[in-house]
Amino acid sequence: MPVKILSVNISEKKGTAKKPVESIQLSDIGVIGDAHSGKWHRQVSLLAAESIAKFEGEAGRKIKFGEFAENISTEGLLLHECRPLDRFRNDLLELEVTQIGKKCHGDNCSIFREVGNCVMPKEGIFARVIRKGKLQAGDELQYIPKIIHFYIITLSDRASSGEYEDKSGPQIRNLAEKFFSGIKRQTSFAHHLIPDDSIQLSKLVKEAISSGADVIFTTGGTGIGPRDITPETVRPLLDKEIPGIMELIRVKYGMEKPAALLSRGIAGVSGKTLVYCLPGSAKAVSEYCDEILPGIEHSMYMLEGIDSH
Repeated sequence: MPVKILSVNISEKKGTAKKPVESIQLSDIGVIGDAHSGKWHRQVSLLAAESIAKFEGEAGRKIKFGEFAENISTEGLLLHECRPLDRFRNDLLELEVTQIGKKCHGDNCSIFREVGNCVMPKEGIFARVIRKGKLQAGDELQYIPKIIHFYIITLSDRASSGEYEDKSGPQIRNLAEKFFSGIKRQTSFAHHLIPDDSIQLSKLVKEAISSGADVIFTTGGTGIGPRDITPETVRPLLDKEIPGIMELIRVKYGMEKPAALLSRGIAGVSGKTLVYCLPGSAKAVSEYCDEILPGIEHSMYMLEGIDSH
């Protein structure tokens, strides 16, 4: 989806309106010469003309580009409906969305002092520079929503040999699709069904990580049987473990069903890929996903260095 640039704006001092300029130069610290540039996640601010027009009725006057202290004034997309990790790009430059809205500065904001309200805290967005370049009014940026790539691996000797249907892998996909569509996130899925074999599992996990998967789910092989090899295989591939989530799930369900305490499921991170090793039953998968899925988006922000606490 193309987004048209209506104005590019700069201010030399924080808390003041920005002034339209002929062009801006985006660098690894944001907009060169702008007071808000720096080595942080809110390097560049953007606001849609659609949001500005809506506020003009409240202000009772025409609002100039830059008055809300936005670096980039756009047209063609309701920017506040974007999500962190979405991107805007053209042939010369690329921005990554890092925050939607902000805390209102009140009396430190010139438009707030005049009107007693401001649209920027609700509908402005912030981004960081991924690829440097020059931007000016009349340019266009392509909006690229972030797609969360899931890689699901089911381990089961019997399911892989056709003795029965794999239900746990498809259940992970169904639950993840439902959850992320509910928060307006796009998803993609790859699914493999293999025997309880450490060599095949290790190979697939490594392939998923190298391909840039955001999330890997394995299901099966987390018990204490002789063929349960998932934790031993996956753990050496992790850079960091995330023990808390699995400890919580084991205790929560183990209070009612002591057998749940025998699960050796693990969670962790390899590079920027989240990895979760779940038990093999569809019921257990549902229980684990209820706890895991709500934390994935925030975990992705942390891995990308986005401070959204």
